[in-house]
Amino acid sequence: MVSVAMIVWLDRRIWAFVQKRRGPNVVGPFGLFQSLADALKYIFKEIIIPASSNKIIFILAPIVTMTLALIAWAVIPFSETFVLADINVGILYLFAVSSLGVY
Repeated sequence: MVSVAMIVWLDRRIWAFVQKRRGPNVVGPFGLFQSLADALKYIFKEIIIPASSNKIIFILAPIVTMTLALIAWAVIPFSETFVLADINVGILYLFAVSSLGVY
């Protein structure tokens, strides 16, 4: 988890250098708490649902998309002993689930 935070911080610093600006240095020393500030901003952000949209579909669409993206990992072996679902038609399952992500 710490390495992810450092990679995000480094990414922001590199993009700041490319764009010739100072980078994320607003929150904390050297901008180290910028990711925490962004997470808090995202958590407390108001959910805006358009009036003309279907509320249930508007909320469920990202959940279904994320579920389909994660369920494909069930048949991918991570090592010889660590496989979430050992099925005979794993590649067929992977193709079928990945095609559902289009919808």
